[in-house]
Amino acid sequence: MNFPYFLANRIAFSGKRTFSKLIVRVTIGAIALAIAAIIISIAVLRGFKGEIISKQRGFFADVLVLRYDLNKSHENSPISLTPQLHKSILANPEVYSINPFATKAGIINVNDEVEGVVLKGIDSLYDQQPINNMLLEGNTIDFKSEDVDNQILISKYLADRLLLKVGDDFIMYFVQEPIRKRKFVIKGIFNTGSEELDKVYVIGSLKVIRKLSNLDDNEVGGYEIRIKDFNQLEQAASKIEDLLPIDMQAINIKDQVPDIFQWLDLLDMNTKIIFILMTVVAIINMISALLITILERTSMIGILKALGYRNAGIRRVFMYSALYLIGLGLLIGNIIGLGFYFLQDYTHFFKLDEQTYYISYVAVKLYWSDVILVNLAVVFIGMVSLFIPSMLITQISPIKAISFK
Repeated sequence: MNFPYFLANRIAFSGKRTFSKLIVRVTIGAIALAIAAIIISIAVLRGFKGEIISKQRGFFADVLVLRYDLNKSHENSPISLTPQLHKSILANPEVYSINPFATKAGIINVNDEVEGVVLKGIDSLYDQQPINNMLLEGNTIDFKSEDVDNQILISKYLADRLLLKVGDDFIMYFVQEPIRKRKFVIKGIFNTGSEELDKVYVIGSLKVIRKLSNLDDNEVGGYEIRIKDFNQLEQAASKIEDLLPIDMQAINIKDQVPDIFQWLDLLDMNTKIIFILMTVVAIINMISALLITILERTSMIGILKALGYRNAGIRRVFMYSALYLIGLGLLIGNIIGLGFYFLQDYTHFFKLDEQTYYISYVAVKLYWSDVILVNLAVVFIGMVSLFIPSMLITQISPIKAISFK
C-alpha cells in the first residue's frame, strides 16, 4: 500500500476540521477561477485575433507586390510580372496563390449624395472566397456573366450612406483627363468590420480599370500573394522581395496596416499578464492552505515521526493532499472555461461594438493542446511552489508536536 497516498486521501476527504475545510474550499475556488480565466482569455484572444487577421487577409491578402516609387495615391503605378518571375514566386513552398489587381479612384453620385471611393479591380482567377465570407447580401462578381464589367460590390457602410441595395445602379465618375463615367449595378454588399476599408473600397472587374487607365492586357496595379502559414509571413515576404526586380517591392500585411497588428500584439501582453496574475493568486492560496493543514495536523506529524516515519514520506502526504486540491480546482475551472467557450462558439451570445472592435461578437478559438498545456503548467508551477513550504515539516519536533493542541 502507498501509505502517503492513503493518508493524504483521508486528510483531503475525511477530515473533521472546520477551519481548514473553509480554507480548502477557498483554495479550490481560487484555482478554478484562475484556470477558467486563463482558458477564457486564451480562447478570446485567439478567436479575436483570428477573426481580425482573417478579415484583413481577406481584403489585402498577405503580401502585396507593387512598383517601388513615391506614388502615395490610391492608384498604383502599373507593373507586370514576367512568366518566369511569376513561376518563380509560385515555386516558393510558402506561397499559396498570386493574383493581379488594380485600383482606381472615383466618385459615386446617387440619391443626392456624393462619396469618394476607390474601385478595386479583380479578375476571374481571383479567389473570391474571402470576399464571400464578408458578404451580407447578394453574391460575388460573376465573371461568366456578359455584364461582368458593370457588376460591383459595395460595403454596408456605403450602402446605408447612399441609400442603396442589391440590384440598384449608380454612376461613378473617374477623375482623369478627360473625366470618365461608368454605370454599375450592385451585385453584393459586404462588411469587413473595418470602417477604414468599408468607407473607401468598392470591388469590380479588373478589365474596367484597364480600359479606364489605358493599361495593356498584361499590366496591373499590383499582385496579391497569399501564403499557406501566416506565422511565416515575414520570411515569405523577404523571399519574394529577393526575387523581384529593383523597381518592385513586396509589402506584407503587417506593414500595410501596422496600427491593427500593433494593437493585436498588445493583446498578447494582456493575456500573459492575466496568466501570471491568476497563477500567483492560485499559488498564494495553495501555500496558505498547505500551511494551515500542516498546522492543524501537527499532532499527527509528531506521532508519525515518533513512530520512525521519515520527513520525506510525511512531506509526500501533504504534497499528495495539495495535488488533490489542485486537481479538483482544475476540474471545476475547466468545466467553467470550456463551458463558456462552447456557449460562445455556438451562440455568439456576447456581442461587441463592431465599429470599435471590427467584429460584432466575442470570437473564440481554442485548441485542445492549449487546454492541456495550461493545466500541466498550473500543476507543475503549483507543486514546485509548494515544495519549499512543505519543508516546514522537517522543523517540527516530535515531542512538542504530540503535545500540540
